[in-house]
This record gives sequence, C-alpha cells and structure tokens, in this order.
Amino acid sequence: MLAGGLLAGFSVLSLLTYGYLAWGTVGDPESESRTAKLEERGSEAEPPASQPHLIFILADDQGFRDVGYHGSEIRTPTLDKLAAEGVKLENYYVQPMCTPSRSQFITGRYQIHTGLQHSVIRPTQPNCLPLDNATLPQKLKEAGYSTHMVGKWHLGFYRKECMPTQRGFDTFFGSLLGSGDYYTHYKCDSPRMCGYDLYENDFAAWDHDNGIYSTQMYTQKVQQILASHNPRKPVFLYIAYQAVHSPLQAPGKYYERYRSINNINRRRYAAMLACLDEAISNVTLALKRYGYYNNSVIIYSSDNGGQPTAGGNNWPLRGSKGTYWEGGIRAVGFVHSPLLKNKGCVCKELIHITDWFPTLITLAEGQIDEDTQLDGYDVWETISEGRRSPRMDILHNIDPIYTKAKNGSWAAGFGIWNTAIQSAIRVNHWKLLTGNPGYSDWVPPQSFSNTGPSRWHNERVSWTAGKTVWLFNITADPYERVDLSSKYPEVVKQLLRRLSEFNKTAVPVRYPPKDPRSNPNLNGGVWGPWFKENEKKKKPSKSKAENKPKKNKTKKKPDRRKGHSLSCFTGK
Repeated sequence: MLAGGLLAGFSVLSLLTYGYLAWGTVGDPESESRTAKLEERGSEAEPPASQPHLIFILADDQGFRDVGYHGSEIRTPTLDKLAAEGVKLENYYVQPMCTPSRSQFITGRYQIHTGLQHSVIRPTQPNCLPLDNATLPQKLKEAGYSTHMVGKWHLGFYRKECMPTQRGFDTFFGSLLGSGDYYTHYKCDSPRMCGYDLYENDFAAWDHDNGIYSTQMYTQKVQQILASHNPRKPVFLYIAYQAVHSPLQAPGKYYERYRSINNINRRRYAAMLACLDEAISNVTLALKRYGYYNNSVIIYSSDNGGQPTAGGNNWPLRGSKGTYWEGGIRAVGFVHSPLLKNKGCVCKELIHITDWFPTLITLAEGQIDEDTQLDGYDVWETISEGRRSPRMDILHNIDPIYTKAKNGSWAAGFGIWNTAIQSAIRVNHWKLLTGNPGYSDWVPPQSFSNTGPSRWHNERVSWTAGKTVWLFNITADPYERVDLSSKYPEVVKQLLRRLSEFNKTAVPVRYPPKDPRSNPNLNGGVWGPWFKENEKKKKPSKSKAENKPKKNKTKKKPDRRKGHSLSCFTGK
C-alpha cells in the first residue's frame, strides 16, 4: 500500500511538473533538448498492444490558409512538423459548420441520413444526435478501447441520453454548447438566457472553474488521462478544442509575437492559434512521455473553414465558414503516425470527414455491422500506402429549409431538381452547387492589413441575375473562378440526377423550435439536460362513448411549418 501510494504521488507530481514545464517552450533550446530525450524514451517504451492508440484532434474554425505550411504569417511549428513527418491531406473535406462536421465524424453518415441537414443544434433546442445512430466511441469500446473526450461536444444535450457519456465515451470533460467564454465558461444564447457550460462527465465542473484558458485546461486534462492510463491497453482520445472559434480570446503572452498585425481580430486569432499549436506540442510530448507514441495514430482536422470577420483566412479558396464554396468545406488536415508506411507525403486523393468512422474502426480491429449503412470509406491504405481513394463522390449537403434562392426553379434544374434548394455535390473532378451557396468572396491576406477586414481588398464576382446553378472542375480550378454550367449542361444534368438519388434516401429534418425549459435559470444556472419523460402531460382517460370509432373523420394534414419535420421531395 505504501509503495503504491508513493508511486501514485510521484506520478501526479511528475504530471504537474511536466504540465508547468511544457507551456511556453516552443523554440526554446532546453525544450528541444527535452523533446529529443522524450523521443528517445518513446522508442524504449514497453511493447505496445496490437491495436493502435487513436488520437483525433479537431480544431474549431481554423481557416485553410491558417497553418504554416499553407503560407500563413501565423507560425505553427508543431503542426508543420507533425504534418511534414506524416501525410498532409490536400483534398480533404468537412462540413461548413460545427454540428454537421461533428455528427458526420462520429457516425460516418451524411447529414441527410441523421436529420441534421439544417444549421447547427442550438442550446435551446430539444434536439441531439439521433439516439439510434451507432457512434464511433461505442464501436471502439466494443473493440476493447478506453474512450475519452475532452473539449467541445455540440451534438445536443436536451436529455441525459444525449450526453457524451451516454454515446460511448467513458469520460467527458468539456463544453456542451457551440461556443462560450474561454475563461469563465459562460454562454449567453440571448438576454436572460445565460449559463455555465463546463462539464466533467454528467455534471457541471464547478471545481474546475479557476479561470484557466480552455485550450490549456483541456491539454492538462489530456495529460492527466495519458498519465493514468496503461499504454499497453488501447485508448481513443477525441480532443475537440474550442479554439479558434469566437469569442477571440487568448493569454496575453501570445499576442507579443503578432504585434505587427494591425487588424485586431486577426491578431487575436493569431494568438489563439499560436496557443493551440503549443497545446498540440504538449499533447504529442505526453504521448511520448507516457509510452503511447510509437503505437499511435494522430489525426488533425479543422471542423470547417475560417470566418474572415473573426480573423480566419481561407485564401486562395473562395468563401468562408457556413458556405459550400471550397473555403467553407476544404479543411486543414493531416495524419501523423509511426505506423504509416509512407511518411513525408502529400495525399491528393478525395477524403471526407465521414471516412474516419470506418477507417478508425478497421484500424482498431473492430466490427461494423453488415446492416449499417455508412457514407464513409476506409481510407487507411490511401493515406498510409498512397493507394487510390475508394471515394468517388461527396454529398456536401441538401438543406431543404435553408433560405430558398428567389430565382431558383425546376426549369433551371432541367426538370430534375429545384434549384431554389441549397445543395452541393462533388463527383470525381466536378462540383455542382444549387440555390444560395452563401458568402462567395475571395479574401486575400491583404484584406487584414487594416482594422477591417476591408472589403475593398476582396475579390468579388457579380453573377448574372437569377443564377442558381454553378459547375466547377475542382481539380483544374480549386479556387472556383470559372463557372462551367453553361458550357457543360450534360454534366450539370448528371450531377442533378445524383442529387435527386441521394435525396430519395434523406430522412426528415430535425430542427425543433426553442423550448423555454432549456433556460439555465431553471437548472441551477447551468446549461444541461432539461427534458424529463415524467414531465409529459398525461392524456385524460377517455369514456366508453369517446372510445367509439367516429365516422367520416378526415385525417389532419401534417404540419410543414419551420420547426417540424420536413424533407425535400423531388416530385414536381
């Protein structure tokens, strides 16, 4: 008992010491010396388990240009090094917003197959990732993995069954909402609708309310998990950082490096990204320190494109977060692992965020049920060995309740598709967009030279009135500068038919109206589950007369108003 206590005490002491030493060491000669020693220790670690440790790191709102190896003025030495030693994914796609990307990662299914086609899950909505969808952590647990999530959930929480610990994670430490203060962990959805949003498992983590910046706090939690787990047993770590999503906040010392950036939002964003890069360095060092690294697969991804008004930059891609232009959906991504057969490579094969579900389960030697209808593919051989991707297309989305394009019509869609509907699809080299794709400017780096971003520097295109269909050869024109829809009408028709085929498999949209019971003031000042089964109103028992069948009663038509289940039908 005494020996065990001493060992436990030493472990905690070493973790705390390591945690304090690790911060603020990027570019420090002593830090580099410690890193080399850790790498040497990692090579002498105990024989690993056959199943690899899986570490998925998801950044929030990182722009396509906002990494050193894409030419950014923001220095990201850790990301650059990990990517250079691994495989850079340069034809990698996610969804344009938070909830859609996270739902597709964790289920391997398109939004049209989970009912989350529209927008994101709002804090006040009685909505969450459908409970009948198997999740990645559930499948990995079946394969013998310990599963842990640290960071931002944003997949709904209105009932307890929606919480991360009920969806396959052994432990959860993080936030339930889409954004919040990085220090206080409070979020206001509207006036008098504010609450605390930091959880440990199923309860508010008041004990951790110490004003620690979330990027650093989440990294310390990851270090604790790695220090306490046995590296000979497989672990899945889903680290969903809050950074670099607004509000734009960062510890003061990270601003010093970017005083030359005049644009205040860009400077704050740069500071946040610098802190995130350092955090990922510390996660990597912890993997080496505690004996996980040699048998690990580290995947890094942004959840969507950057938001220029909040400091993000997607140049030279078009558009931004929330749009189906390449700037909203083409993401920074790479895989770093000693298990890769080919390292130091660039993968230009088509890969989508749904592909991680089958890829990681296969790596974990897990099982995917035969009747599971996935939209993702196992792309490990594509990444590790340079083979062709099994993926030939991506349904970026079909959103039947997004604001309709005023001039869209069935005629514009050749009678195959109503082009008023927002949709986007990629098939081989071709990409088709219909409806209202969203903000379409190109935002070059000089847009951030002033207090702006100044739209005077943006490149803008004035489309002819009534345009609701665009076609691009993305391989030849990744910046979407040359619309080919009028030149290749047969290609447009083929892609419209593919959209129509996908739409036949769509489930109704889940986007319920606000529930006043969600107010944190009714829940101890905390955002959290509010729906309870016993709160359902009991229907009064009917008398015998009422139970008699009534003649000539017509069925009530289903309500198709916003907030009720909808689907997009292709019949004219």
